[in-house]
Amino acid sequence: MSDELAAQLSTVTQKLGQLKEELKKVILGQDGVLEQMLITLLCGGHALLEGVPGTAKTLAVRALAMTLSCQAKRIQFTPDLMPSDILGTNVFNLAANTFELRKGPLFTDLLLADEINRAPAKTQSALLEAMSERHATIDGVRHPLSPVFTVFATQNPIEFEGTYPLPEAQQDRFLLKIKVNYPAEESERAILEAVHRGAPPDRLDPGTLVPLFTVGDLQRLQAALTRVRIEPGILSYVLKIVRATRENEAILVGAGPRGSIFLLTSSKARALLQGRDFVTPDDVLAMVGPVLGHRMTLSAESEIEGAAAEDIMKSILEKLEVPR
Repeated sequence: MSDELAAQLSTVTQKLGQLKEELKKVILGQDGVLEQMLITLLCGGHALLEGVPGTAKTLAVRALAMTLSCQAKRIQFTPDLMPSDILGTNVFNLAANTFELRKGPLFTDLLLADEINRAPAKTQSALLEAMSERHATIDGVRHPLSPVFTVFATQNPIEFEGTYPLPEAQQDRFLLKIKVNYPAEESERAILEAVHRGAPPDRLDPGTLVPLFTVGDLQRLQAALTRVRIEPGILSYVLKIVRATRENEAILVGAGPRGSIFLLTSSKARALLQGRDFVTPDDVLAMVGPVLGHRMTLSAESEIEGAAAEDIMKSILEKLEVPR
């Protein structure tokens, strides 16, 4: 690697480190979640955040938008939400005697899709097109979205009344499924102490966070991902892991080629966040669960036995030799 390239990557990792520290000012006890959200952005993907209410999912997206100087919008998904409610619609302007597009909340940089599994299939399909192609079709006309358009969708894992299961095709569009757990006791105590001192419990005041990046900076960070190296042995390891999900008897449908691609790119993004220009087996292992867990359909026998995708994935990894 040339000295110039090494200096560029060093600058990138330094700025990413500053970004992580800035986010930790308001999001306490969720370091792993913040890292996976940054990986999602670096890869130009989308993420599904799963966790019980009150674990700072919405706050994390708002904080991310503030530090990146991005526009962020929120959609509360409900059973009566129509595609036009998120895409927008053409409205007739009497003064100009013409139709004008009134854009919906989809036209933003970061979109928080709250309780996405409450929306009907037709609305979910409209969002799927935007996620996969970064454009929205309104009355037959394609409209481009932001070049850094990213969806952070949330769903509650314990409440199923009035919900619509996400189609497999839409789940596959999410780069990561991020599990948002309760904070550790010391982190929760720090949250209470901050609120006691006057910090707002569920919102961000202007000036709380320092904007560190622009949309252009984020695009340059995404481009830096191509410079992260991966040895042939580790690349083969990525391939073996994904293909093993298709050959395991406990799994009815394994991860597809998109799973291989996303496991590779997310491992490279994690390496960059860790300050390295090369991927290690630990990077791959750290991303296996978030990337592949929601891409596997368990067999009926496995579900009856109460098997978890995480346990099956663990058994698969135990049988594969880790490259050195």
